[in-house]
Amino acid sequence: MKSTRKCRTLLSVSLNFFALLFSITAFITTYWCVGTQRVPKPKCSKLRTHQCIDYGVNETDPNKVVYSWETGDDRFLFRQFHTGIWSSCEENIHDESERCRSFIDLAPASEKGMLWLSLISEMLYIVLLVVGFSLMCLELVHSSNVIDGLKLNAFAAIFTVLSGLLGMVAHVMYTQVFQVTVSHGPPDWRPYNWDYGWSFCIAWASFTCCMGASVTTLNSYTKTVIEFRHKRKTFEQSIREEDAREAFGYLREHSVHSLSKSVEIYSSQSMQGGRKTPIPVDSLDLSDITASLGEEQC
Repeated sequence: MKSTRKCRTLLSVSLNFFALLFSITAFITTYWCVGTQRVPKPKCSKLRTHQCIDYGVNETDPNKVVYSWETGDDRFLFRQFHTGIWSSCEENIHDESERCRSFIDLAPASEKGMLWLSLISEMLYIVLLVVGFSLMCLELVHSSNVIDGLKLNAFAAIFTVLSGLLGMVAHVMYTQVFQVTVSHGPPDWRPYNWDYGWSFCIAWASFTCCMGASVTTLNSYTKTVIEFRHKRKTFEQSIREEDAREAFGYLREHSVHSLSKSVEIYSSQSMQGGRKTPIPVDSLDLSDITASLGEEQC
């Protein structure tokens, strides 16, 4: 029982560890959503001769009409961007660096409250995962004491379930805020196309590990309680059977002793001057009494 319970606890600790690792990684990275943005091409210059619009040498002459043969999507650049919970970064069209902006500032005013709730829920999710992981590690240390282990197991299961619920709420709220920001965000940020990134995937992988850890912990608690109750019931039943056997043996020995003593008293008094002493009815057998009466009549 102890080794099985320890194996279940190790499985719960492992799942909780991966959930904590994935959640922290997703929280600090900026690849929840990735995609491209369409921005107008800049003017060509001496430093930039490609991916630009060439207006010709007469662009400074106001009397000259300037034509550009760039039409449709040829007039735009498609730069990559990636967005996390805290910030959004996109390529800089002028050099190879990136420009990052706070995603809280990019979100519409109507969605800022939900975004803050998502951030708070995500942080509470990580904190509760840390608490659950600590309790599971303490349970491994106190594995020799079943009662203390059950208490730690129950609290670890509660904290893990609560953390999983908060993580799910945080992820759903962030998804909704991002979708609204795509439609109503700043024009210079709105993506041309986008998809969910690897940070979003490991965030949900963290939630899956968290739920797996909570289910394993609850299962371990339930099995331990059932096994403990079964063993206690079996022990109590064996004690009752032992007491019943001892009581039966005592009563049998006491009855035989009382019967033999009554027979001895009756025999000794019969040998004396014809005086008979009544013998307890429950101490003698009826067949013995009948035999005695027959002998006296003879």
